[in-house]
Amino acid sequence: MKKTVLAAAAAAVALTLGGCASSGSLDGGSEESSGDTITIGSANFSENVLLAHIYAEALEDAGVATTVKPNIGSREVIIPALQDGSIDIVPEYSGALLAYLGGDETAFSSEDVLKALDAVVPEGTTLLEAASAEDKDTLVVTAETAEKYNLVSIGDLQPVAGELVLGGPPETKDRRAGVPGLKELYDVTFGEFKSVDLGGPLTVAGLNGGDIDVALMFTTQSAIAENNFVSLEDPEYMSLAENIIPIVRSDRADDTVTEALNAVSAKLTTEDLIRMNREIEVDKKDPQKVARAYVDSL
Repeated sequence: MKKTVLAAAAAAVALTLGGCASSGSLDGGSEESSGDTITIGSANFSENVLLAHIYAEALEDAGVATTVKPNIGSREVIIPALQDGSIDIVPEYSGALLAYLGGDETAFSSEDVLKALDAVVPEGTTLLEAASAEDKDTLVVTAETAEKYNLVSIGDLQPVAGELVLGGPPETKDRRAGVPGLKELYDVTFGEFKSVDLGGPLTVAGLNGGDIDVALMFTTQSAIAENNFVSLEDPEYMSLAENIIPIVRSDRADDTVTEALNAVSAKLTTEDLIRMNREIEVDKKDPQKVARAYVDSL
C-alpha cells in the first residue's frame, strides 16, 4: 500500500516538473528587458512566483510598468539572467543566495547573513531591504512521532535517530542542512536515508505512510499545518537564515522602485507566506490574484 501511494505521488511530481520546465524559458535568454518596463523573474516554484507577482503589483501601484517571467529555473539560471539584463528584479532568499555566491560560511543568523551578502553581491546589482519573512529548510516529523520520542528540537533526535529513516532530496546527503550538519552540529546519525522530493507529495506520503520518520521541508509549506506535522527547532543554525530579499539591477533601482519594494519587505512576514502558500497550493487560487489581494491589504 505504501509503495502504491509513493508511486502515485511520484507520478504527480513528474507531471508538475514537466510543466515547470516547459514554462521556464527566458524567450531568448540574453535579450534585454524593455527600458520602459521592469521585468521580474522567478524561480520555478510557486512561492517564488507569488513573490514576483507581489513585487510587480506593488510597482504597478507606484506607477511602474512591469512584466513577470515566472518559472525561469534555478539560481544558476536566474542570477546570470539578472546580470545580462534579461530580467531586472528577482525575489531571493538570503542564505541560499549567500551560499551560491560563495560568501562567509560562518554566517548563519539573519543579521550575519545579510551583512555577509553585502560583501559578495554581484557587480551591477543591488540588494534592497530584507523582509522578516523567512522560508528555510526545516526537519519535520508527524505529531505521533514527536509525542513518541518527545521531540521538540533537532538535538532531541540524538538518542533515537539510529532507529529512524530520514527523507529528503538527494543533496541532503551532502549539504549542511542535511546529513553533514546533523552529525557535526547535533551528533545525530540516522539509521537510513531515503531520497524523496523536497517537501512535496513524496515527502508527505512518506511521512504519513511511515516509509520515512523525519523529513526535510520548507518552513512556509502549507502541508506542515495541513498534516499536523511538527517542525523541529534548530538552535545551532543547521539551516541558514533565509530572509526574503529583492535583488535588483543597479541601473533599475531608482527611488520609486526602491521605496515600493522596501515597503513590501517592511510588512511581509513568515505567517503571510504560509497563508498565501495555502491559498495557492490547497485552495488552488491564481498567484497573481493572491498577490494583488496581499498588496491591497498593505
